[in-house]
Amino acid sequence: MRKLTYFIACSIDGFIGDPSGDASAMMKYVDEEVLAHLTGDYPETISAEGRRLLGFDSPNKRYDTVIQGRGSYQLALDAELPSPYGHLREYVVTRTLTESPHPNVELIGTDPVGRIRELKAEEGGLGIWLCGGSEIAGELIDEIDELVIKTYPIVYGSGMPMFGSAASLADFALDEVRAFGNGVVVRTYHRVR
Repeated sequence: MRKLTYFIACSIDGFIGDPSGDASAMMKYVDEEVLAHLTGDYPETISAEGRRLLGFDSPNKRYDTVIQGRGSYQLALDAELPSPYGHLREYVVTRTLTESPHPNVELIGTDPVGRIRELKAEEGGLGIWLCGGSEIAGELIDEIDELVIKTYPIVYGSGMPMFGSAASLADFALDEVRAFGNGVVVRTYHRVR
């Protein structure tokens, strides 16, 4: 059984972006130390464009599949990057897009929980990364096996919560905490079943 990991950046007060979903204010905290952690431990979470700009190419270590909600994917489309994670199998949960803008991107229009269960049941391979956003994380809460939360030392006050419309209570146990010199903290949790 493959694992679904919600690997997400958030503010101290638990928002993954401002009310419009913009998380660019957090980017100033991705310094050399944090970037070294991401490229070394989570290389697949560096977008194709990020890899190009960094001159970085590394095999996937943890994930071979990425899931995004429509809002998260729209950021890539707005930047004219229809396959933002071309080094992974890309899925976008959407009720509005009816045709994929790129051959590497499969759209999930109905029953995202059922499709995620199918992906998790696949043999072999690496895990599945839930990239964002808030609404799809809420819909998939019962399928999430692991949380990796990068908390940036910023307070939004209001915005997009980590889990929008979560329908059920879920318990997780802390596995690891890593703190960085600039105040960023990365916490890893596993689901308690």
